[in-house]
Amino acid sequence: MVIHQQLYSLDTPRVMAIINVTPDSFALSCRDMTEDQILSAASLALSQGADILDIGGCSTRPQSTPVEEAEEIRRVALALRVIRSAFPQAVLSVDTFRAAVAECAMQYGVDMINDVSGGSEAMWKVVAAARVPYVLTHSSSLNESDSVCQVLDFWLHRIEHMLSYGIHDIVVDPGFGFYKTRAQNYELLSRLDMLREVERPLLVGLSRKSMICDELNIQPDSDDALVGTTALHWAALERGASILRVHDVHAAVETIQLYNRFKVCSPQKEDGHQHITIIH
Repeated sequence: MVIHQQLYSLDTPRVMAIINVTPDSFALSCRDMTEDQILSAASLALSQGADILDIGGCSTRPQSTPVEEAEEIRRVALALRVIRSAFPQAVLSVDTFRAAVAECAMQYGVDMINDVSGGSEAMWKVVAAARVPYVLTHSSSLNESDSVCQVLDFWLHRIEHMLSYGIHDIVVDPGFGFYKTRAQNYELLSRLDMLREVERPLLVGLSRKSMICDELNIQPDSDDALVGTTALHWAALERGASILRVHDVHAAVETIQLYNRFKVCSPQKEDGHQHITIIH
């Protein structure tokens, strides 16, 4: 990708830090939603090596109740104003499924929209007008047939529509935990390399999710959840993940560092270069 007119490659995996400005987040540093708390969370993530800050003002956890649109806009605008003022060069993403929130975010120079809903025409119009990269998440239920084929079909159908809107910088996310059984989540992870057939950078959001915590019978805010998260991050990197969306930045950065060192000593596979474009 290009940031400030300079090439910023995704050939080396990147870390997207989760900055949740929601009171029900288990990421304790973000719960209070005061300016100081938001700034502290962003500062810590960047100091630990985060490449992208993903700001969310509405919980998308299973069984959660979305806040009103106006409240989500208030939360996201507050976070963007504070973070952009303190860190003008930071790459900022907004995690939202609402076009109005995305449109508001553009006033603060947001660099990416991370949409967990699978997209809508209203959202695509906003993204196309702003010319920012877009994260397309698979967020539909799967039947008992081939999960990989279903996800690929979902992406390809929507990418065709997005291209017609003029959106070309598209990152894809398998949507681990969204309308999927534990078995389907692990099937998709084990075959993640096959999802690269869509020829788009892969964003993987595994951090402290139920597929880890339920399997290990632990709570998402437990230190034990970080162990399982790190193990699955390594599996995702081996299968071609370009971006890891995480709560624990330091651990993810170290995992990528060790993976890159390991990869140097491993047999090389032919691989194409992938880029997205971000221009302030």
